[in-house]
Amino acid sequence: MAGGSVAPSREGATGLVDLGWLPAFPHVVTASMANFLFGYHIGVMNGPIVSVARDLGFEGNSILEGLVVSIFIVGAFIGSIGSGYLVDNFGCRRTFQINAVPLIAGALLCAQAHSLDEILWGRFSVGLGIGANTVLVPIYISEVSPTRYRGSLGTICQIGTCLGIIASLLLGIPSDSTPDWWRTMLFIASIPAVIVMFGMQFAVESPRWLCKAGKWDDAKMVVSRIWGESQIDNAMKEIRSVVNLDGSDIEADWLELLQEPHNKGMDHILFMHFHWADASVFAFIGGMLFVLQQFAGINGVLYFSSLTFHDVGITNNALASLLVGLTNFAGALFALYLMDKQGRQNLIIGSYLGMAAAMFLIVFAVDFPVDDQLSHTLSILGTVMYVFTFALGAGPVTGLIIPELSSNRTRGKTMAFSFSVHWVCNFIVGLFFLDMVEKFGIGPVYASFGAVSVAAALFSKVFIIETKGRSLEEIELSLKANLSPRDE
Repeated sequence: MAGGSVAPSREGATGLVDLGWLPAFPHVVTASMANFLFGYHIGVMNGPIVSVARDLGFEGNSILEGLVVSIFIVGAFIGSIGSGYLVDNFGCRRTFQINAVPLIAGALLCAQAHSLDEILWGRFSVGLGIGANTVLVPIYISEVSPTRYRGSLGTICQIGTCLGIIASLLLGIPSDSTPDWWRTMLFIASIPAVIVMFGMQFAVESPRWLCKAGKWDDAKMVVSRIWGESQIDNAMKEIRSVVNLDGSDIEADWLELLQEPHNKGMDHILFMHFHWADASVFAFIGGMLFVLQQFAGINGVLYFSSLTFHDVGITNNALASLLVGLTNFAGALFALYLMDKQGRQNLIIGSYLGMAAAMFLIVFAVDFPVDDQLSHTLSILGTVMYVFTFALGAGPVTGLIIPELSSNRTRGKTMAFSFSVHWVCNFIVGLFFLDMVEKFGIGPVYASFGAVSVAAALFSKVFIIETKGRSLEEIELSLKANLSPRDE
């Protein structure tokens, strides 16, 4: 199988330590620096926004403060849409380097901003790069990782996001006492982007993209370097069969994602009577996975967590956010270990069921209090449990499973569409969450998050195919043969 087991000395067949993941690891880590930036920019405005508003003359204007934070999402939406074209035409390495330009320019513009317009343009520019990279990182890692380690290596990008959030929170601590510290924080954000830009000059290109572009000799060199010489013939055979099946056109058409499923109509999708080779099917699955992920409430819970910690005496917002960030990081580490052992489907289903249980626990603590101290303790337990179980599956699996199920030809466009849905839903939840809490109370809102989590578990049970231990080509060829998970 393409990208499968490598030389015995790497696999542990001779009793040595299993190091089959090691050749691909530096390339995966370099790519995951882009996710570190994603996490960093998520948290970088949490603490300093008051200082930013005061220095730039819009202090006390909650609408403008919210705009400085949320215009990042607008840029990310546009960046995610455009990334499909870039990766199809320029490959992963060059697209990473192109994406670094708005990330560096945006960070520097924000750091030296002396007006509202400057910081808005800077945040928008950063969003463009982040949106494109959220699409690109899972594609790149899935295409360069050996099959046996693809799940674990794919989880590193989630770990990168967690570390970025933690770094921004730690660096944000001096912002309360040092008014201009926010400029330093935003300047620091340019450094990982520079590392990605130069690091990608030494990273390998995706062998799948090289083959799609007709650069077969280059692809063989990459396969030999990161998967082992013993894998060259088999990998090239599988990739060639997929490229021949997909056709010679390097770029997929957006219309392919909009075409009606082969067996006519959405009712066939809902009842699993569809052709698994249709690109529109995986666009639907990818979009729905992100709709469910976002409406399961992760961003709302993270936002409200500081208030939950306040109730038990943790009044420092930075400390509360840091505790949540460390919990997220711990869950991602467990996912790293479990992804290629338990499989994607089991992890994401268990993750959503755990999130639902956590939400219902908090609802019970809030709406049926027995004792104030007990209610606060249960709320904290529920919050920590929710974040941990999210990091186990709903977070990492969603970004990993979509490129695994997508065809080599349409992978870029499918991921671009899926992440554009992610950013739209992210914006909607952020816009209406507090209004919904004020209108209905935290209990009903969290109960709805729990209900969506249950629905997400059911959706994952029905629509997600287990991809553990199977090459991308093996997955694609079996789907194009119209084999459902039940057929295999």
